Amino acid sequence: MRAPRMIGAIRKPLAVASLYAHRLMRRVHPAKLIFAGYAFYMALGCALLCLPFSQSVPVHLLDNLFTAVSAVSTTGLVTVDPGTSYTFMGELVILLLIQAGGIGYMTVSSFVMMATVQHLSPLRERLARAAFILPEDVSIGIFIRTVVIYTFSVEIMGAILLFIQFSASGVDNAIWNAIFHSVSAFCTAGFSLNPNSLEDFRGDVGVNATISALSILGAMGFLIAWDVWRSLTRRSFVLSFTSKVILKLTGAFLLAGTAIFFVADPGISALPSGERLMASFFQTMTATTTVGFNTHPISALTPAVIVLLFFLMAIGASPSGTGGGLKTTTFAAMIGLVRSTVRRRPEITFFNRVIAPARLQLAMASSAYFVMLMTPAVFVLCLTEPGKEFQMLLFEAISAIGTVGLSMGITGSLSDIGKLTIILLMFAGRVGILTFGIALASKDEETEVRRQEDLLV
Repeated sequence: MRAPRMIGAIRKPLAVASLYAHRLMRRVHPAKLIFAGYAFYMALGCALLCLPFSQSVPVHLLDNLFTAVSAVSTTGLVTVDPGTSYTFMGELVILLLIQAGGIGYMTVSSFVMMATVQHLSPLRERLARAAFILPEDVSIGIFIRTVVIYTFSVEIMGAILLFIQFSASGVDNAIWNAIFHSVSAFCTAGFSLNPNSLEDFRGDVGVNATISALSILGAMGFLIAWDVWRSLTRRSFVLSFTSKVILKLTGAFLLAGTAIFFVADPGISALPSGERLMASFFQTMTATTTVGFNTHPISALTPAVIVLLFFLMAIGASPSGTGGGLKTTTFAAMIGLVRSTVRRRPEITFFNRVIAPARLQLAMASSAYFVMLMTPAVFVLCLTEPGKEFQMLLFEAISAIGTVGLSMGITGSLSDIGKLTIILLMFAGRVGILTFGIALASKDEETEVRRQEDLLV
């Protein structure tokens, strides 16, 4: 008789506490819950990496935290070599953190919830919609299923292709390397088990093509996959305004960046024409998608190409995808604003479509937060890293907040304060520059966003 009474005595306060917590969470802005969720995953990842079975050699707590934040934020900057510092279990922890960070922890938890209870609570639906910045006409349940199916289908296909290529190249443990690099590429994480990233595969067409395809499919966003899926089910191929902007700008950045890189960097001029073109495209792609792999040493690039990478990394990928940065749609909105201001037109347009004022506000706020976060971060890095060139520190900061993962080779030699600064930038970059600001400063009420053309930023 005592056991049932004890269970009943425990169950009641737990139920009351759960109800109170649920009501409290409903009153909190989704951005703050997203903020807290990612922070929890990063702390959990750090704790797991600190365990003895995760480490091949002793790794400092700060380096474990750096690795965990870099993995969840899908950045790829590292202070220690993952391939030699961590055991298979440690690498598995990193891979799971990358996957959760890439498609979003809300996607994973929501998919599990739908698989067990067949529906989402209003709170969870609100959080998932905020995490993906989805328009109201998109069914969140169907969208999440599409994201999960799309993600694992692409990653499995990528792993198979990489396994074939790695096996032919004599890579040790080709299966695990293929799986790890496929997930890392699609989630635009840029983590590699090789100490020099993918420099050994600079002339390998198969590896370059597979990694590029995975990265572009992840970076362009799940919204395009959703658009294609919806078009196929309706038997009429119609892309949304946002998808058209993403496709056109991503293509333009890749083509223009490759051409500039090809002619502006004499460091690759000694390579055969085909390999030179491939290296130019890959480095442009890795900055545009924020994947962070490299087939050519970044520290060997000319200042002109470094400036090009500054620009591409800052703009970054697209909304509702795995990449970071300000987003291509934010860039489109700002171009529309400048052009309309110069022409003295009352409406802000892009591709002859009117952008809603609310979406333009989001674009301007994102750009402002980018500058407001970057300026003090670079200032701190200049104070704490006196022996390093300003160009290197600026590159590191942009790479961190854009969750790119490219580095000029200084990450491991940063001071503790420097590492903490980069950690904060990576966290801000993953949660979203705008969401990060809202989570810290906004009121805990929902605000209705009315739109004319739903350009997601």
